[in-house]
Amino acid sequence: MIRVGVVGASGWASGTHLPALVRLPQFRVTAVATTNRASAERVAAEHGVSHALTDAAALAAHPEVDLVVVSVKAPAHAEVITAALEHGKHVVSEWPLGVDVDQARELAAAADAAGVRHAVVLQGHHSPDARFVADLLADGRIGRLEAAVMVADGDPFGGATIPAELAWTLDPAGGTSILPIMAGHFLATLERIVGPLTEVSARLPGAGEPVRIAGTTEDVVNRNPRHVLLQGRLAGGAETSVAVLGGDRPSRVGFSIRLVGTGGTLTIAPRRRGEYLHWTDWDIDLDGEAVAVPDAYRTAPPGIPPGPATRIAALYQEFARALAEQRRPRPDFADAVRQHAVLAAIRRSAASGTLERIAVDWIRGRPTGEQRSSVVPGGAPSSAPGPVRGG
Repeated sequence: MIRVGVVGASGWASGTHLPALVRLPQFRVTAVATTNRASAERVAAEHGVSHALTDAAALAAHPEVDLVVVSVKAPAHAEVITAALEHGKHVVSEWPLGVDVDQARELAAAADAAGVRHAVVLQGHHSPDARFVADLLADGRIGRLEAAVMVADGDPFGGATIPAELAWTLDPAGGTSILPIMAGHFLATLERIVGPLTEVSARLPGAGEPVRIAGTTEDVVNRNPRHVLLQGRLAGGAETSVAVLGGDRPSRVGFSIRLVGTGGTLTIAPRRRGEYLHWTDWDIDLDGEAVAVPDAYRTAPPGIPPGPATRIAALYQEFARALAEQRRPRPDFADAVRQHAVLAAIRRSAASGTLERIAVDWIRGRPTGEQRSSVVPGGAPSSAPGPVRGG
């Protein structure tokens, strides 16, 4: 039995991590922590948890906690993760791991040095639909992949208005915006299907434009981009084009993916509008015929709310297996560093107008060694995609 303490239990975790954990027999939630005593006690009572705390460090030090779940705002991740590592506790952290790639590398190195298991919540890695489509490609159902195109809505980031509770995300220092959150999750899901990006040429339009705080007459400057536009090349040689479009229509968000191979085409759309790529089930079409995801890909036990909680449950199932098999879970902090490195390459490409190469050694789908990216002097070579124009 893995005893779990959840930091930030009254927010996102209350509808995702906790409903998953309390239904998984390998885990027992023994402690929750929030900054407010009343909310901590309320969450503990709702989920039958013994210890309600107001201090993350106290939770990390608690003798009845083996695994610390970090579900607080990204700027606070490092402090909570460090406290857990100092007490030799395993860690599951929400994405993004840190506020930038340098902090993510530091946290990954510290976790390895502590000798604990660690994982990051990139839900698309455990989407049954993404896993199934990846297997279709691996089985050659559309021949050799030639092109992958994804368009996805990035609401509520990047719109002309933003909810007051998200106003803090307008500062890039917080590590939370359309690039790390929406594009980070979407690209991780796409890479789960088609393999890693090795080259990227990007545009990040809209930074510095005013945005209205919803429900007020106050306009503030959004220092983050409104959209994420990129072209790239995948490790297998296929080309990809991605557009993550900001907005303020969260009830109508959607996405589409088109995978074109030498022997067929897969198209993907959301089963339900209003949910993100890494949350919802997909409608999958193979050359005009609907394809159903086999039940074997859906591992979450009954009773877990549909959507992100089922993907998070699959992550915890993977974590429990990894502990039993004495191996690293997927995705872990090293995978998170690779994802941060992709985002850093996108930023550099957008700033310089040049192609960025993302050189990563892969063994059985895992990144190994140091992540290395470099600007190609003089811009993209003629054989590679150039910067995305427009926006």
